[in-house]
Formats: sequence, structure tokens, C-alpha cells
Amino acid sequence: MDEEVQLYLDEAKDQMQKALSFLEHELAKLRAGKASPQMLEGIMIDYYGTMTPLQQAANVNTPDARTIVIQPWEKKLIDKIEKAIFAANIGLTPINNGELIRLNLPPLTEERRRGLVKQIHAEGESARISIRNSRRETIEEIKKLQKGGLSEDLAKDAEDLVQKMTDQYYKKVEEAMAKREQEIMTI
Repeated sequence: MDEEVQLYLDEAKDQMQKALSFLEHELAKLRAGKASPQMLEGIMIDYYGTMTPLQQAANVNTPDARTIVIQPWEKKLIDKIEKAIFAANIGLTPINNGELIRLNLPPLTEERRRGLVKQIHAEGESARISIRNSRRETIEEIKKLQKGGLSEDLAKDAEDLVQKMTDQYYKKVEEAMAKREQEIMTI
């Protein structure tokens, strides 16, 4: 196959993989009733005048399925971590004992589970849109190459490959969504 076509196919595959990875990352952040340090990703604290990720200023552990324990490396950071958790609005109230912070996860209600499932579907749709955009852009580039002298057979084969790749990534998105939905709906 033409080198330029292969380059566009590889780029499309990379973009589709990035969309899938982003989806998996976002789904991991959703609270499914089971404590996970990933739930605190994205929370930044003021660490000596620099905004720093929480995980770089404290140990974050899950001693059991319903508790997250945050042990700052310096005790004076406890108040800043507590404020950052409140500001992040993750739906958890920190319990400060002067040494560490505990976050207790309440059991999920049926209504909350349904809301999380809707959120999963919204994230999945975003990933599918990103995959479709990659497909569209790649096919447009292949058509430009065809106008520039690429044979019609090669262009058609490349478009078929892009569609097969798109179908594969759609299936992976559906699998990731179904797995996470199953975790959330299991009581």
C-alpha cells in the first residue's frame, strides 16, 4: 500500500486509541461504590505556591472497599488538602484527625447508579464522536490523495481498512462501557 496512505491509517489508529484510552481514564474516575485512589486524580493543592497533584504531596491508600485514606507528607498540608477536596466537589466529605484524612464512601442509591450509567453513556458517546472524526478526516485525506493520482482500488481498500478500524474501536468502546456499567449496577 502507498506510504502516504499507510501514514494516514497509522495516524487514524493512534487517534482512535487515544480516544479509547481517554474513555477508560474517565470511566475509572467515576465512583462505583468502591474506593479507588483514581477518584482523586485531578485534585490539585497549593504546595508551597505551586499547584501540585494531590498524589504528589500525599500517600493515597484504600484500606477497605469504602474508605480512602490520605496521609500528607507534611502535617501542615492537611488543611489545604481538605479545602481542595471540598473545592473538587466529588461528593465526599473529608474527615480530618490531625494526622490523616479519611474519605468514607456511602453506598450508592439506585438513583445515583442510574445517573452514573447516564454519565458512562455520555462519555462513551464522546469517545465514539472522536473515533468518527478520525475516520472522517482520514477518508478525506485518502480522497485528496486519490485526486492527486492514487489509484481508485488503493483508495477503496484504504477506506475499507479505516471503516474496519472504526468498527473495532467502536466495539472496544462498547465493551469498556458495558464493563463499567456492570460494576456500577452490581450491588
